[in-house]
Amino acid sequence: MQTTGIITDTSIDLDTLKPKISLLLDTNDKDTINKLKNENKLNVELKKWYQKRSLDANNYCWVLCEKISQEISKDGTIMTKEEVYKDAIRNVGAFKPLIIEEKAFEEFKRIWEKQGLGYQIQETARKDKCVRINCYYGSSSYDTKEMSRLIDALVQEAQQLNIETKPKEEIDSLLAQWH
Repeated sequence: MQTTGIITDTSIDLDTLKPKISLLLDTNDKDTINKLKNENKLNVELKKWYQKRSLDANNYCWVLCEKISQEISKDGTIMTKEEVYKDAIRNVGAFKPLIIEEKAFEEFKRIWEKQGLGYQIQETARKDKCVRINCYYGSSSYDTKEMSRLIDALVQEAQQLNIETKPKEEIDSLLAQWH
């Protein structure tokens, strides 16, 4: 069972001195809860809730990438919407810096980049048989704040190229619609 909820109370079990948590869940599935209540042990994961970005925001991201690609390609320089997207990810995207052994680098890069178009590896340095890299995440993993930053960067690039963009209020509305 997976749901959302809030912690309503915490205490300490006097016998084990371990924390106890009471939850108010956003579900009415009493049958599943009663079955789980009778289990000896459960896997539990609690983490901060966040709203996911909307699919409309993702669609607008790709519309911007296509328009930028078309405008840049007018002078004979061919740039695909995928290249525009990957550049935007590298410019403003979320990444994890890592150091990896040279002998494992190519295999790691292949596996990382297989996750999707935005998943990229940027090599920043080599030293002592190790490679320092930035591992960029694709926008499919972005939360609303990260997606907003990506779209803002694409809007700025489009405006610099005199491409008409949606008004800020409409873009904010796209980001506010959750799926």
